[in-house]
Amino acid sequence: MVVNLTTSKVIKDSGVAFGTSGARGLVTQFVPDVCAAFSHAFIESMLVNFTFDTVAIAIDNRPSSYAMAQACVAAIKQQGYQVVYYGVVPTPALAYVAQEDQMPAIMVTGSHIPFDRNGLKFYRPDGEISKSDEQAIINASVGFKTLESLPKLEINNRAAEEYIDRYTSLFEHPFLSGKRIGIYEHSSAGRELYYRIFEALGAEVVAIERSDSFVPIDTEAVSQEDKRKARAWAKQYNLDVVFSTDGDGDRPLVSDENGEWLRGDILGLLCAEALNVSALAIPVSCNTAIELSNKFEWVKRTKIGSPYVIAEFAELNNEYTSVAGFEANGGFLLGSDIQVNGKVLKALPTRDAVLPALMLLVAAQRANISTLVEELPQRFTDSDRIQNFDTAKSQQILADGTKDPQWLMQSLGFGDLVIVSVDTTDGLRIGLDNQLFVHLRPSGNAPELRCYAEAATVEQAMENVEKSLKNIRSL
Repeated sequence: MVVNLTTSKVIKDSGVAFGTSGARGLVTQFVPDVCAAFSHAFIESMLVNFTFDTVAIAIDNRPSSYAMAQACVAAIKQQGYQVVYYGVVPTPALAYVAQEDQMPAIMVTGSHIPFDRNGLKFYRPDGEISKSDEQAIINASVGFKTLESLPKLEINNRAAEEYIDRYTSLFEHPFLSGKRIGIYEHSSAGRELYYRIFEALGAEVVAIERSDSFVPIDTEAVSQEDKRKARAWAKQYNLDVVFSTDGDGDRPLVSDENGEWLRGDILGLLCAEALNVSALAIPVSCNTAIELSNKFEWVKRTKIGSPYVIAEFAELNNEYTSVAGFEANGGFLLGSDIQVNGKVLKALPTRDAVLPALMLLVAAQRANISTLVEELPQRFTDSDRIQNFDTAKSQQILADGTKDPQWLMQSLGFGDLVIVSVDTTDGLRIGLDNQLFVHLRPSGNAPELRCYAEAATVEQAMENVEKSLKNIRSL
């Protein structure tokens, strides 16, 4: 039976909500009509500023993603628009080809969150949507009919090929000749593309640990097992670097020649330096080595989430010759066109995993990756999270800590230190007199509480994260 529905009501009743990047929820919440409601509302919000006749869509390797894409496609076709389906590709590959073709796009992905959850990321014809676009989607009131059937989707390979060419075309010679690169494939959406990029640039590629089951790699909270694996792989296969990503390929995980994973913000710093970027927009959670390095004309700190980083690009582009941003998870956002080897690399204002890895390897022609890291100001960060931690409880801890930072620091085991700064840009980031930072922030799309710490040594940073999370559990 055909039922008439309204997008605003279906979205409100679904339990699906926007987080730092995209709409996220349990797979059980993304029933066909919920996917359809988001698709209808998204198209309605795009029609305010853009004219188009086709919408692009792609997915990650989650078991639930294909059926969600089918529902989105069915809804888009209900409105009379054409759809081009690019299959399983990295999110930045979809964003890039959609930008090139000036069409809106939907990526079905839950990024790094567990496989029982999923999500939708939305792209305007000129890049990632803003927070105001998110509100427009939530508030749209579009009538539509319940979906009666889901279409079979035919794959177009153009997004994959354009993404590969975006990077391989920058280099006239195979500068990676003699390099051995291990690709930790797991279930990454880009695992069919990455080896083609690195091999085209001359590297010998070793494919490692492909998985038929979804693996929720979080580049900001790398597991001890994955740390151990990378060290073993580097030694076993005599690798110059291990490369991997999160589930949808927009957050990199890159090691040095010893198999030690680089923190995402350190990778971003080295990439931005190699690109000769003038001005950066970065989230408040990033390492202060970025400013201390004195490699950039201006660094602007934002709330956490790519929409906030992107929102700074317009103003920065008015004042600086080249603009970029990155997050603590390593995702690199190119805010302006930039020259690489005398060729123009077009802006791509969404997180990308390949660019920072390639530019790191460009920089590593001068010295080993570990040496490049050692040359930076020696500030170290670590982060971890408590999963299945009630969001309301997280928010209460932060509210109490904002009112009384001394109480919170004492509760976390830092009562003997003097507080020198309190930053509430996003969550609660407290600076202490021994150059230590402790930053607490609830996840925007899952019941998790994250803790970031920065200190003078990596051991200190790790100890402070562990101590903070242990004490939080007892609050």
